[in-house]
Amino acid sequence: MRALTAEQFSVADAVGGVRGVVESVAPGLLFVVVYLASGQRLTPALIAAAGAAVVAVVVRLVQRTPVTQAFSGLVGVGIGVIWAWRSGDASDYFAYGLWVNVAYLLATLVSILAGWPLVGLVMGLFRAEGPLSSNGSWGAAVAWRADPVLRRRYALATWPWVAMFGVRLAVQVPLYLADEVAWLGTAKLAMGLPLTALTLWLSWSLVRGSAALPARPRPLPEP
Repeated sequence: MRALTAEQFSVADAVGGVRGVVESVAPGLLFVVVYLASGQRLTPALIAAAGAAVVAVVVRLVQRTPVTQAFSGLVGVGIGVIWAWRSGDASDYFAYGLWVNVAYLLATLVSILAGWPLVGLVMGLFRAEGPLSSNGSWGAAVAWRADPVLRRRYALATWPWVAMFGVRLAVQVPLYLADEVAWLGTAKLAMGLPLTALTLWLSWSLVRGSAALPARPRPLPEP
């Protein structure tokens, strides 16, 4: 999400570079491939997915690079593996991801309806005067709410995220209910990083230049 505040949009930065793509794609891809290649045996597929996630974290630890992305992926894969192992249903490997999309869909939609659009919060957090800077403050981070133009712009830029999570659920939930493991895994991969990068670009295009726009002061009450 930090890519929204960049002067130039970079697809590589948006998806975490080549390593980010591999770490994100490998567990799900291996799960589907091993599941089909083993004659739809669940255990080898779960071991392959979990192994890929663990290797990603170990490599980052050995190389002393940030492990946040790899570790968050390990947590997600771990939950999926445990869920599928306990139920014995391969489709349940993807159930956690579906619930995460439900949560994000509700969060982004509610943020717009409540007047605190997610993109506005991200811009406020990561722009130069935001609270994550060395001398930023929360007041500066939400100063955009005093400007109706910025509020509308950030709300508009949040709608692509609502649409992305909604489209994912509209496609993947029927496949999950139909127990179409191969198609579900394929849809998850196709609608993962590629769709996220497209959504980031759309949001970035809609907010481009807004970091340079000061919030309009509130009118003083008449005496």
